[in-house]
Amino acid sequence: MLTLNPSDLSTAELQNYLQYAIAPRPICFVSTIDKAGNINLSPFSFFNMFSTNPPICVFSPARRVRDNTTKHSLENVLQVPECVINIVNYDMVRQTSLASVEYPKGVNEFIKAGFTQLTSDLVKPPRVAESPVQMECIVSQVIHLGDNGGAGNLVIVEVKRIHIREDILDENGKIDQAKIDLVARLGGDWYCRVGEDNLFKVEKPVRTLGIGVDSIPLAIRSSHILTGNNLGQLGNVEHLPADDEIAQFQSDPELKQIMDATIGDSTNRERELHQYARRLLEEGRVIEAWKALLS
Repeated sequence: MLTLNPSDLSTAELQNYLQYAIAPRPICFVSTIDKAGNINLSPFSFFNMFSTNPPICVFSPARRVRDNTTKHSLENVLQVPECVINIVNYDMVRQTSLASVEYPKGVNEFIKAGFTQLTSDLVKPPRVAESPVQMECIVSQVIHLGDNGGAGNLVIVEVKRIHIREDILDENGKIDQAKIDLVARLGGDWYCRVGEDNLFKVEKPVRTLGIGVDSIPLAIRSSHILTGNNLGQLGNVEHLPADDEIAQFQSDPELKQIMDATIGDSTNRERELHQYARRLLEEGRVIEAWKALLS
């Protein structure tokens, strides 16, 4: 492996490694206003949610690497501690990128990037009408992380009101992950799009106590066919299937074919069973995969 010490790298080199590795990052499209009433709109990928109760988000306008200057967004929230976090989706990503151009202070990026201003209910900065989710926020704290170029400034905000476009909701009134069509930042000029083709679910073990990978029999755990993800699925069950359940599964046509074709050939039988189990796991049929493996 390539091993690096941050202190041996220039700030630009370190930033490159970090931004390519720590990705994808959600995009926070922040509208702010200064005490003179000048509106600013700028995207940040140093952003995330950090609390639900209270609802807290953090974004970080870093000091510019090339000349150590600060961004208008940071200057604005220090003058008027309010902002709107506008979520970015695919339909607005190129306009959002345009808004990142370093226009002179006083230039309204809503106009430059072609976005529509919506009056907020509780805060002075306007919302972006084209954004699928807009969150009106009060700035609770700004933490300066350093004085040199590249140093972040953590802007901690509390969400006070949320506006959600109804066309991205499902039949239960919740946000549909496919309909919102999110984008995220990677390194350099790279972005990614979160569409239906690359969405997948991973069952969260919040209500169960999985047996863990260490409880999987060694012959299965050391398989050359099953992947780490497969082992994670197997280790997420609360208990192994009972002997009578395994016996009932013997009538499974594909399992029966494997067993009949590998009589007296334990090596091939194990390989075939592991391949079959992997297919079952890829279909989300975890218990059936266990039954095949323990047959």
